[in-house]
Amino acid sequence: MTRKYNFCAGPAALPEPVLAQARDEMLDWHASGLSIMEMSHRSAEIVAIAEGAEASLRRLLSISDDYAVLFVQGGASSQFAAAPLNLAAGNARVDYVNTGQWSKKAIAEAKRFADVNVVATAGDTNFSTIPAFDSWQLSDSPAYLHYTPNETIGGVEFFWTPEVNAPLVADMSSTILSRPVDVDRFGVIYAGAQKNIGPAGLTLVIVRRDLLGKASDGCPAMMDWKVAADNDSMYNTPPTYGIYLAGLVFAWLEEQGGLAAMESFNRAKAEKLYGAIDGSDFYANPVEVQSRSLMNVPFTLADSALDKTFLAESEEAGLLNLKGHRSVGGMRASIYNAVGEEAVDALLAFMQDFEQRHG
Repeated sequence: MTRKYNFCAGPAALPEPVLAQARDEMLDWHASGLSIMEMSHRSAEIVAIAEGAEASLRRLLSISDDYAVLFVQGGASSQFAAAPLNLAAGNARVDYVNTGQWSKKAIAEAKRFADVNVVATAGDTNFSTIPAFDSWQLSDSPAYLHYTPNETIGGVEFFWTPEVNAPLVADMSSTILSRPVDVDRFGVIYAGAQKNIGPAGLTLVIVRRDLLGKASDGCPAMMDWKVAADNDSMYNTPPTYGIYLAGLVFAWLEEQGGLAAMESFNRAKAEKLYGAIDGSDFYANPVEVQSRSLMNVPFTLADSALDKTFLAESEEAGLLNLKGHRSVGGMRASIYNAVGEEAVDALLAFMQDFEQRHG
């Protein structure tokens, strides 16, 4: 078997040691005679796996006991509704920053349950920038402010944390675990697993405990963060195999040296790729330099008529999932934690060769 280089934005590449361990434990986990997928979520084994995963995550992100860690289902998109349902009872005022496609989706969902004020938008730059903080039109006393630190599709990333007089809610799906984060500055962090955490189907929610118990009367139990916290994420049958794999990923990250080491690794990969794009007249990146994502690198070809050829030849070369999102076009290389430097080197070699032949 020959594994290829996967640049998919999600579900994204997983660390090979994690996949190998999961393979070896697939049929018989630790001589239990069962697969993880066959075990009761009430069993001592699954409870221990979930507790171990949470403990590892708490170490990685330095999460204090002031926060509950929840493993839930529904993807990050379910949290677009969960945030206002848990924090904005009575159609309360909430602030949102619009920096791209995922911000737009969060805003549209929040409007069903709250009075949404869009404090700033990057639409005038086709979402290639982050609006300057001094231009934000903040509400006087919103229930919270929501933003998306890394827009997967547009390749825009915040490298600063907004300072506001309200709980900060962040969709960190495409940035979590790529570098250190000061959790104490946030009210709520949520993330779909399928980028840097584990397989699709699992969602992580980190919520400050003083924000629990504020859900609207109409909030479904399955979306009530307090219900999830009170039941240790096992109010219903949770995504047990996803939690198991996430725990293996967390352990792998700790073995790599933690998030400071991952940031150094990720910056080196991103700088190498952006450097090659900027040094070429054949490729271009549309994002302002100070807001370029470490995880998602969109780029265009000088002649868009060559896009299909580029994608066909790159796939033949073992470089998968480089097609840009339909709303942006061009190409996109997602270089999450499990995408090694050798993958980036292979992509750069192909890009250089393609330019020589078609430029």
